[in-house]
Amino acid sequence: MKTDLLIFGGTFGALAVMFGAFGAHALKSLLNEEQQKSFETGVRYQMYHALVLIICGFSMPFGSPSQVWMGWCFILGTFLFSFSIYGLVLSSAKGKKLKFLGPVTPVGGLFLLAGWVLFTYNMLKLGVYL
Repeated sequence: MKTDLLIFGGTFGALAVMFGAFGAHALKSLLNEEQQKSFETGVRYQMYHALVLIICGFSMPFGSPSQVWMGWCFILGTFLFSFSIYGLVLSSAKGKKLKFLGPVTPVGGLFLLAGWVLFTYNMLKLGVYL
């Protein structure tokens, strides 16, 4: 699991940089201001969770099911949340909005939320206190 988190974290991080540059430059003339903000939200959340995946991959032992579930919630949540936003924004900009992606974004958000709840639970379980 640790290797999976590091691979997904690195891949999501690299793609976030690529998509961020793509959105800031290549898509600037294609997207309106609202679409650009939505696209940037997808990139930002993708990068946040890429970093969380890498941090968890290095810091957690992954000896319990709750740690494994946490990792998969972050991976699946990042994919569903950010990539559905990209699909919605790009299809909308082309005049053919893929409406079926609309409900996918909040499902991804729920997976991210579950990942954060499990992260907190696991930190407390590991005895990590400030």
